[in-house]
Amino acid sequence: MKKTMTFAVMHFSVAFLVAYLLTGSLVIGGAVALVKPMVNTVAFYFHEKCWQRWQSKTSANDIEVEAGTVFSA
Repeated sequence: MKKTMTFAVMHFSVAFLVAYLLTGSLVIGGAVALVKPMVNTVAFYFHEKCWQRWQSKTSANDIEVEAGTVFSA
């Protein structure tokens, strides 16, 4: 849990610093540091859904190929 917390602090800090350096605004830097992780969390959820769908299709294709080579011999 400590590693997760330190990663979260680092993530917020980097997001804030980059936004602040690009804009020169503490408000925008703070907003980006708060909004970016929320958007990433939602994006990650959909990424995982797509990844699982792709993985299951790939696994099904691998099984079909293996079955085809076993039965065609």
